[in-house]
Amino acid sequence: MSTIVLLTGATGFVGRQVLKALIEQGARVRVVVRDGKQSQIKPLENLESLVLSPDIFAENADWWASTCQGIDTVIHVAWYAEPGKYLQSEKNIDCLLGTLQMAKGAALAGVKRFVGIGTCFEYDLTGAMLSADTPLRPLTPYAAAKAAAFMALSQWLPEQGLEFAWCRLFYLYGEGEDARRLVPYLRTRLAAKQPAELTSGNQIRDFLDVGEAGRMIVEAALGHRQGPSNICSGQPITVRQLAEQIADEYGRRDLLKFGVRPDNLVDPPCVVGVK
Repeated sequence: MSTIVLLTGATGFVGRQVLKALIEQGARVRVVVRDGKQSQIKPLENLESLVLSPDIFAENADWWASTCQGIDTVIHVAWYAEPGKYLQSEKNIDCLLGTLQMAKGAALAGVKRFVGIGTCFEYDLTGAMLSADTPLRPLTPYAAAKAAAFMALSQWLPEQGLEFAWCRLFYLYGEGEDARRLVPYLRTRLAAKQPAELTSGNQIRDFLDVGEAGRMIVEAALGHRQGPSNICSGQPITVRQLAEQIADEYGRRDLLKFGVRPDNLVDPPCVVGVK
């Protein structure tokens, strides 16, 4: 494969899987990573090149134009995503501004295709089944910054001659997941034979393994489809059902303590994607 892909976020939860899928596809990959994190990139020998930056969201368009020389496709996965903080963080503004500079640089360098990563939280979540045509109604700084990036780039990049695709992620779990998230919490508690304190578990969600998400993102990136698409399973499942499936691996449904934690009253009852 002659395509050279520039990838950001390759040390993150999702980006690691995108890098893995790109290498499996035989793509040549140029990784841009924060200086100090290069040791987390494996396998280095399969990369076209490795570019370091003290802060990729602080780089200007000229820096990105130089970094994108010879690149066919950009897959921009990097974003601030610290659990418990990212939804309301002012760092979302930095990520938005940095993303726009990156896109400007990509256009200056003659990149053919730019693929960004969005979120299901961009949508109006009052609708149960969310398609790429569902109206947007972001309710947090994180979702608003993602939606702003989508709106700006979907209008501007095609005018510059670039194909633009936007992959909206739903509820991901799997390898490399932060220990504070639901699935690792459940596995840690169940493996230790300790009770897992949960909400009612009645929320309906669209869960997808992050490895499959990485493959879907790469399929979208190396294809020709433009505009928004959902990276999702399309299968509704309650949080209770997911927890019970995991507990069954340990034979310990009795350790699941539903209703101990209060439900979040502003949490949407149903979030399911349409492929």
